[in-house]
Amino acid sequence: MTFPEVGPVANRQAARAARGRAKVGCKRLLKSFFTGLGDSLAAERDRWPLWCPVLLGVGIALYFAWPREPSLWIGGGAALAALAAMAAAPERMRWPAGMIFLLFLGFFAACLRAQLVAGPVLSDETRPVAVEAVVKRVERFGPRHLRLTLGSLAIASWHEGTIPRSVRIGVRTTADDVRAGDRVRLRAVLMPPPGPSSPGAYDFGRQAWFDRLGAVGYAVSPVTVTAPLASGSPATRLARLRDDIGRRLLAQTGGDAGAMAVALVTGDRSALSEQALEQLRIAGVAHLLAISGMHIALMTGVVFWTVRLLLACVPGLALRRPIKQWAAIAAMAAGLFYLLMSGATIPTQRAFLASWIVLAGILLDRVSLTMRLVAIAAAVLLLAAPESLLSVSFQMSFAAVTSLVAVYEAAREKGWLAGGRRGPLGRAGRYLAAVALTSVVAGAATGFFAAYHFNRFAVYGLAANVVAVPVMALVIMPCVALVFVALPFGLEAWPLWGVEKGAALVIKVAAFVASWPGADMLVPQLPAASLVLVVVGGLWLLLWRRRWRWWGVAAMAAGIGAIWLARPPDLLVDATGKVVAVRDARGDLAVIGGRRSFARETWLRRAAQQDGAEPVAADLPYACDALGCVYRPPRAPGVAVALVRMPDALAEDCGRARVVISAVPTFGRCRGPDVVVDRFDLWRRGPHALRIAVDGTLVRTVAGAQGDRPWSIYARRAARLSSVAAGRRDGPGS
Repeated sequence: MTFPEVGPVANRQAARAARGRAKVGCKRLLKSFFTGLGDSLAAERDRWPLWCPVLLGVGIALYFAWPREPSLWIGGGAALAALAAMAAAPERMRWPAGMIFLLFLGFFAACLRAQLVAGPVLSDETRPVAVEAVVKRVERFGPRHLRLTLGSLAIASWHEGTIPRSVRIGVRTTADDVRAGDRVRLRAVLMPPPGPSSPGAYDFGRQAWFDRLGAVGYAVSPVTVTAPLASGSPATRLARLRDDIGRRLLAQTGGDAGAMAVALVTGDRSALSEQALEQLRIAGVAHLLAISGMHIALMTGVVFWTVRLLLACVPGLALRRPIKQWAAIAAMAAGLFYLLMSGATIPTQRAFLASWIVLAGILLDRVSLTMRLVAIAAAVLLLAAPESLLSVSFQMSFAAVTSLVAVYEAAREKGWLAGGRRGPLGRAGRYLAAVALTSVVAGAATGFFAAYHFNRFAVYGLAANVVAVPVMALVIMPCVALVFVALPFGLEAWPLWGVEKGAALVIKVAAFVASWPGADMLVPQLPAASLVLVVVGGLWLLLWRRRWRWWGVAAMAAGIGAIWLARPPDLLVDATGKVVAVRDARGDLAVIGGRRSFARETWLRRAAQQDGAEPVAADLPYACDALGCVYRPPRAPGVAVALVRMPDALAEDCGRARVVISAVPTFGRCRGPDVVVDRFDLWRRGPHALRIAVDGTLVRTVAGAQGDRPWSIYARRAARLSSVAAGRRDGPGS
């Protein structure tokens, strides 16, 4: 007779059995999950190509996130190895290998692009130097302020290998005879393209590197034209033509409405006043200024239907010739001309590619307005200009167009877009409903990007767009097309009047909406992790069609939730140490110094504060005298932070403070504090951001955030210091 086990032995057996059942259950659950995942992927095989530009973007993002400039051969070798692996892999493994290849291809494209645009860039500000150069672009900001982009530079006593390829110089002048293509002479102070004002802020120096802009500055002498039209290159002649058309149109118009008309014809928004631009931004209609999808679609659409209508009026042609294809060719030519005239920005290039693919579909009698069209345009742009991935124009334009195509694809499948007989009122109502839906979808798709890059959210954007978009579609853009037709004959005044009146109405609507309470909603700086999660979740939601696409909502919710986990820095220091921002108990920034500095404006904007909305004297978290200031962070009141302005304060502050920020050099004599940042540290590493706690201080620098990259002024300074030190060690008498 056997007896059941009791006591510890029975407990161990029961525990093993429970673990076994749990293990089997987990295996079944995982098997079921991966089986369902595989079935969902197989069911959406036709959507796999849509992820090709996403993988290219991931590879490009990895390049820009790399801490050091990677070797071109590493990126190219990895891409070739992945391509070989894809060719040799069995059929079921080719898609994973292809994904890896696309990732490395994006990485290699970014490496190659950075090498192709490489050129001399200044590391420090110069004294006034005599510059002779060819004007590449002229931008006018009011009657007395020009901004010239100069190329083909000649600077006396400078070695040819150290002269930048192009520079951008501000000029105070009343002269109006400077034009693109002219060779000019002037004296100017040149500076390196500015880097971020704080770690994680917008990096103008990186964009300047890819624009081949080696310096910025300002003129200290009048500009003298030494040779009109010294350069006759196609790019220069096109810039000159745009400048001539802009000046010709501005002479026939006036005010912000005329400036907006010129912006919609030539893409030059420099004549618009800051007040008008601010109202357009607050009202959420500033996208109408950026020549993008809607503008190109309206331009090509107007030309297509007009040419087709005119050809249809000739029975012999309409019955015997492919007038639809002829109209498509005319529309393609109009789109190319508008692209060149508007400056060929990233949104315009994307819209141009999309319009050409659609028109090519008309030539081939195929429907091309699908998500694949968007994917092709994105892939072409990313391979041609990988740096565009980081630009706000690329992100917002593709977010809007991807969302709109996905929504209208779903609406078409559900039959919501079915026609039916409607009267004039029904058609008008349907059009307004489509405008409202487009505005809601585009606003929702781009709102997070606007909040991340501009720290602003257009609360009443729908109300403004419901009026502004029909005016743009029905009045402004058809008149813009007529302006181009009438310009060679000197008859542009009539259509320009229509553009100006439509622009005036848009500006009035924007001013009215911007005056509503709460229209200007400022948003604190969002963490980069939030942007990544929202983008991944949005792509997952839009690119798939089955129910599993709703997983993307969870990722987007996680991205929004991550906003509340971010902790902003307690102290910000600019590159000179003379402008410092500290955080008070309420979390607001108080800026010390730099009343009109760019760093101050950027810090307050990223903190969602209006300039002037800083703590009052009674709430100031610091105390100052002639020698400096002492700041006690509300999150660590026992920690003293000394902000040193004069050398006489160093001895006392270094003996008492735990953190010392000095606008003067310490020469290594300040050894008591845990953290010392002096003038030399700021010169070598750029602006600092400090997060202060009782148990320690976390320090972030712009140099650390940028890494050892060719567009980093601090990486160039470090390389120069290393070469000088090596020369001293190896030189005579070392």
